Amino acid sequence: MKTHLVRTRRSAENFPREEHLAWRIAEVATDPVEVPDDTADMIVNRIIDNASVAAASLVRRPVSNARAQARAHPYTPGSTVFGVDGTYSPEWAAWANGVAVRELDFHDTFLAAEYSHPGDNIPPILAVAQHAGRSGADLIRGLATGYEIQVDLVRAICLHEHKIDHVAHLGPSAAAGIGTLLGLDTDTVYQAIGQALHTTTATRQSRKGEISSWKAYAPAFAGKMAVEAVDRALRGEGAPSPIWEGEDGVIAWLLGGPDAEYHVPLPGPGEAKCAILDTYTKEHSAEYQSQAPIDLARRMRERIGDLEQIESIVLHTSHHTHVVIGTGSNDPQKFDPHASRETLDHSVMYIFAVALQDGVWHHERSYAPERAQRPDTIALWNKISTAEDPEWTRRYHSTDPAEKAFGARAEVTLSSGEVIVDELAVADAHPLGARPFARDQYIDKFRILAEGVVAPAEQDRFLDAAQRVAEMKAGELDQLTFTVSDDVLACAPKLPKGLF
Repeated sequence: MKTHLVRTRRSAENFPREEHLAWRIAEVATDPVEVPDDTADMIVNRIIDNASVAAASLVRRPVSNARAQARAHPYTPGSTVFGVDGTYSPEWAAWANGVAVRELDFHDTFLAAEYSHPGDNIPPILAVAQHAGRSGADLIRGLATGYEIQVDLVRAICLHEHKIDHVAHLGPSAAAGIGTLLGLDTDTVYQAIGQALHTTTATRQSRKGEISSWKAYAPAFAGKMAVEAVDRALRGEGAPSPIWEGEDGVIAWLLGGPDAEYHVPLPGPGEAKCAILDTYTKEHSAEYQSQAPIDLARRMRERIGDLEQIESIVLHTSHHTHVVIGTGSNDPQKFDPHASRETLDHSVMYIFAVALQDGVWHHERSYAPERAQRPDTIALWNKISTAEDPEWTRRYHSTDPAEKAFGARAEVTLSSGEVIVDELAVADAHPLGARPFARDQYIDKFRILAEGVVAPAEQDRFLDAAQRVAEMKAGELDQLTFTVSDDVLACAPKLPKGLF
């Protein structure tokens, strides 16, 4: 890896285009290096993973609305949309599938200086691959780039510190991945990256206070913008430049300011793109920093015994967990039993309470209004707080995979005065956890989440196709979706009509 110093540059300063971060990323995207086998295998896992959570969310209102918008834009050759037949304009297919993948907060993650869900790259890159009639090998190359660029940006550039939403790294990574997929030249990819970043920077209010369905829509919007940016760049249109380093650019006014410096690692020429191997998926439908606490709560249940005797619980954890999903956020909505599912998903206090009581976590039942409003749950929930621990913060930011951790130490004080303490550094499903996910676990996750939604024969067909993606010829990528019956779609809520 080569580390690039990125800082604001005055307009009058001599700053050649070849030194712009967007150009450096475009060079990575256009490097014809081969994709290693382990990277290709993990890409297959994540294609399956995305389809799993899309199946589970298929008839939820936000997903149904996004699908209805896409279906208003049929196109040939076009791209597929989860759940339905036909092909649709690629940017709208990327939109609908992006919402379906993101709605339940249940697919892969990478956490470093910034948060991310790199699987959000798959819907836009796959949509363009289908529309453009590309092969499975082309798709794998494009996805390897999308993951690589997003992970490398996340390692280096913190967005949330400046209240910018993490999808600001997704627009550029998806544009770069599409550039690799299509075999575009460096200048075209450079312009698309700049446009994608410029149109996808937004505040983090989408993940603060009363969290709405836009939490799922935000990454889908970034993917859609990436598709449109590539389209415009192919037509010869340009982007604000230099987008990160300009005197009125992203760093100067949205991030650290004119004096800030960032050190962005990117693969050098001929170096394979392997960043997907540093990412991890979820066993539980909850914000990633809740994964280890869920497993910890399940482990502590037997030791605690009667939960009524709990006086207080303090989760000692990282700065990120404390301020984003803990009491350090100062969001009273995180203790509201009538809060939205999206808000409960970002309350580790609620999640720890329910996991302690139930011993399991379910993507629907654990968030049901009747579940959140149980008096005994509310009582326990309000006894839980978080506290930042410098050691957990240090481990969160560690670059050593053996030290990097996203867990917590739970201190449970009982009415007797006894204190029960336990900790868990990584979730059970993490590559270094008690039960690491491999291909069998990804397939099991798909089977579980698709049950009652996707017919068994269609499940078999999709899983077979996904595992053959590297062998797919040009024009065969339309197999990487699934359809469901009209009876399943009829379970979606009745939707008001929009503009189209």
